[in-house]
Amino acid sequence: MEAGEEPLLLAELKPGRPHQFDWKSSCETWSVAFSPDGSWFAWSQGHCIVKLIPWPLEEQFIPKGFEAKSRSSKNETKGRGSPKEKTLDCGQIVWGLAFSPWPSPPSRKLWARHHPQVPDVSCLVLATGLNDGQIKIWEVQTGLLLLNLSGHQDVVRDLSFTPSGSLILVSASRDKTLRIWDLNKHGKQIQVLSGHLQWVYCCSISPDCSMLCSAAGEKSVFLWSMRSYTLIRKLEGHQSSVVSCDFSPDSALLVTASYDTNVIMWDPYTGERLRSLHHTQVDPAMDDSDVHISSLRSVCFSPEGLYLATVADDRTRDGHVQFWTAPRVLSSLKHLCRKALRSFLTTYQVLALPIPKKMKEFLTYRTF
Repeated sequence: MEAGEEPLLLAELKPGRPHQFDWKSSCETWSVAFSPDGSWFAWSQGHCIVKLIPWPLEEQFIPKGFEAKSRSSKNETKGRGSPKEKTLDCGQIVWGLAFSPWPSPPSRKLWARHHPQVPDVSCLVLATGLNDGQIKIWEVQTGLLLLNLSGHQDVVRDLSFTPSGSLILVSASRDKTLRIWDLNKHGKQIQVLSGHLQWVYCCSISPDCSMLCSAAGEKSVFLWSMRSYTLIRKLEGHQSSVVSCDFSPDSALLVTASYDTNVIMWDPYTGERLRSLHHTQVDPAMDDSDVHISSLRSVCFSPEGLYLATVADDRTRDGHVQFWTAPRVLSSLKHLCRKALRSFLTTYQVLALPIPKKMKEFLTYRTF
């Protein structure tokens, strides 16, 4: 898909179980995730079930007449020994999902402790946050349950692993806390972060692993140090509850989304508000009660950091998952250089460089 083209529906997944009389309250898709290497798709499809689906999808999920050229090379490599779809029965409604980084030496240690007969095997794990406050850790390749983490007193709404591969897991809960877990120490809880007055909806760790952002049902978001696990600052600017947050790939930007229909872009190092974007409906005719524009649910950066994606509530509770094409653009050399520099330079370090003001403004995202 080139920039400016209309998005195309690539595939759609539907829950396999028949609807029960209470299906509306148990069939919601609350969370989905791709593994870091792109080989697995995790789908919380309702009824306490998580599906682990090999990616790319099999042909039966692809609309007739659609040629997914990007799939061909991967499909040619499939054959005997290819991964199979797995069903994880979590016993509770699943709200949050997160894959560990892949591959990582620490994950091999985790595998070795639970599978001593199979030494030095890379282990991709999936964390699931449950309705009763439990967190279950699964080995993706086999579907085996490795760990059960207890501590939260209410729904675990979101989960995030440190991108470094250290198997440090952050969880966000309706009990108004965030908790830090070390999976290399048998899932030991190493810190509890308190301060939010409402349910914590979202947690996001910066790619450089220095910062953690948390969003609760409040007008501000909290920025924490991942080194000392202390509060750095509160970011205030939204007019309603903030429900989602995400860092740019170079850790230089933070975006937050709120029920006030706005997305705010921040400099996480200075706390400065850089710009505000308003979420609008694609097709106003699809909505007759303003629920769509007042229910902004999520925001995230694209992998190269050039796009933002926002999600709004369409009021359906059918558990379906849809896959759409996204714009393909070639990053400019300027953007690539800025991204490379900002991956290890803070805003303050950029401002201290002996370079022209306009270059500083570009490197700190004051200009694009």
